[in-house]
Amino acid sequence: MTGWLWLKEGFALFRKQPVELSTLFISYMFIMIGIGIVPVIGQIAPLILVPVFSLAFLSASAQVRNGERVYPKLLFAAFRSPAIKSLLMLGTLQLVVGMLALGVSVLVDGGVFWKVLSGETGMDPAVVSESNMGLAILAAALVYLPAAMAFWFAAPLVAWQKMSVSKAVFYSFFAVRQQFRAFVVYGLAWVAVGVILPTVASLVLALMFNSASLIVMVMMPLSMLLTVVLYSSFYITYTDVFPAPEQPVAAVIDAEA
Repeated sequence: MTGWLWLKEGFALFRKQPVELSTLFISYMFIMIGIGIVPVIGQIAPLILVPVFSLAFLSASAQVRNGERVYPKLLFAAFRSPAIKSLLMLGTLQLVVGMLALGVSVLVDGGVFWKVLSGETGMDPAVVSESNMGLAILAAALVYLPAAMAFWFAAPLVAWQKMSVSKAVFYSFFAVRQQFRAFVVYGLAWVAVGVILPTVASLVLALMFNSASLIVMVMMPLSMLLTVVLYSSFYITYTDVFPAPEQPVAAVIDAEA
């Protein structure tokens, strides 16, 4: 099935340059930690910059497929792209829609889900059971789903197809809608590989060694690997629906420099 093939090809792409792609992701995490230190801005900027950095990972995947070496400096390539303003606009739109979805969840459960998500309160079973948090999560997801479809391909369409923001979100929404069954399979595959598999692995480690530090040592690299593969498979979904870029963003910028 197409959705499962996207996942498999994402793993295949990762295996071509696992160290380079992992180094790119680690560099990204350090940048996010640095930005997060800044008061107020550090809470908002990482969300607005999601399309900018996602384009960097997409460009990295394109370079891997083209047989080109990936370097950490690729993270900053999109900042020099002519599409940077549009990418930042996309990030702002995503933030606004995300806040709207959370606002709907507050109306449903009185803000319990928001407090848990923001770290204001922990996952107290008693509080959760007495609230409508499950319904609030479902409501927020239903509100955000059309936006997720509209934003899925928007960043590469803006940067690689030179579309306007409005046109990119329009084409992205209907492209995902056209491939909706494949995306359902893709999502279920990621639930199995990205959620169920790590959960089972952590339980097995806990039963075998009863060591929290060992579980962390194993699960952190596994989570990092799966995140990098997710970005690689994201590129596969794009090239299965739209034409592959003749040159990644980084290559175009380097040629202009």
